[in-house]
Amino acid sequence: MNNRLGFGIIGCGRISPKHVEGIINNYDEAELVAVSDLVPEKMDEAVDYFKEYIEDDERLKKEINADQNIKKYEDYKELLKDDEVDVVTIATETGYHAEITIDALNAGKHVIVEKAMALSTKDADRMIETADKKGLKLAVCHQNRFNPTVQQLREALQKDRFGRLVHAVASVRWNRNDEYYNMDDWHGTLALDGGILMNQCIHNIDMLCWMMGDVERVTAETDTFLRDIETEDAGMAVVRFKNGAIGLIEGTVCVYPRNLEETFNIFGEQGTVRLAGIAMNEIIDWKFADGAEDEAEKMKEANYETDTVYGYGHNLLFGDMIDAIREDRKPLVDGREGKKAMELVLAIYKSARIGQPIELPLEDYSTTTGVESYE
Repeated sequence: MNNRLGFGIIGCGRISPKHVEGIINNYDEAELVAVSDLVPEKMDEAVDYFKEYIEDDERLKKEINADQNIKKYEDYKELLKDDEVDVVTIATETGYHAEITIDALNAGKHVIVEKAMALSTKDADRMIETADKKGLKLAVCHQNRFNPTVQQLREALQKDRFGRLVHAVASVRWNRNDEYYNMDDWHGTLALDGGILMNQCIHNIDMLCWMMGDVERVTAETDTFLRDIETEDAGMAVVRFKNGAIGLIEGTVCVYPRNLEETFNIFGEQGTVRLAGIAMNEIIDWKFADGAEDEAEKMKEANYETDTVYGYGHNLLFGDMIDAIREDRKPLVDGREGKKAMELVLAIYKSARIGQPIELPLEDYSTTTGVESYE
């Protein structure tokens, strides 16, 4: 037996290939030993993707046996009994994240859970408390934090190059048509999806929380304009941070006819930065009072090409989780960090529903709180 951590993937839907890639690209420390899904064909697709990804890379073919036996479990609880699984990654519908995470932690497994980590503050707290109690690692997939462009921005903030922060803008201008919502029975539902701010926009909202600090209050409007769904398809929010700065959130999947852009901007007394690209993978503007003339061009060397909104951050996030386990430290995006963006989204929902500003922290609120059909 080698000293690699054994990974098991629960949920083999559209995001699961990124989990497969995250394991493969950390092959020195990780190996995929099991997958689980209620639909056998989806497990077959995940295993096929594992093989194809390796076969397409000459370097990987020398290091990994593409034909190794990967166990398949229709019942995820059987996967949790597998002694070869050290780390569980959860890529199911969002509404099931909390239950599966807590089951996995109680089974003695470290957990990487997709965003959003949960759909209620109470569930998020239960996940964090269980990880603490069991002495296990819990990481949340906000992989954009690992993008080199984002890391450059974070470093500038930590060096206080912006001076006094004035405001930041997080915009997601995408399209999700009827075909998207009709492909399954959970997208666009309050209980399992949570809406476009919780699903599509949460990575950008995580950027806002990570860069700007703790939130004091939020005022928001949301609505369902074009799709026959339970949740919002567009929303706007004004955020006041405890440091005095203001944040603007714009999220929509009503852009015609296809995805337009995802942007994140920070404006300060002595600096301006704009990030864009489909995965926050491009620096558009980089200007600081203390910067050299050619600094902007040098910073743009961090830009990279990607054909997917997921980018390549999962590889680094999985690597960070492995290091956190080996070094017995917190992952960069642990449960407490993962909760911040989710809690802000829930506060946005509450503000939009009652028509008032909402102060944070938010107590015991979920995507279904206050909605007539769920009372």
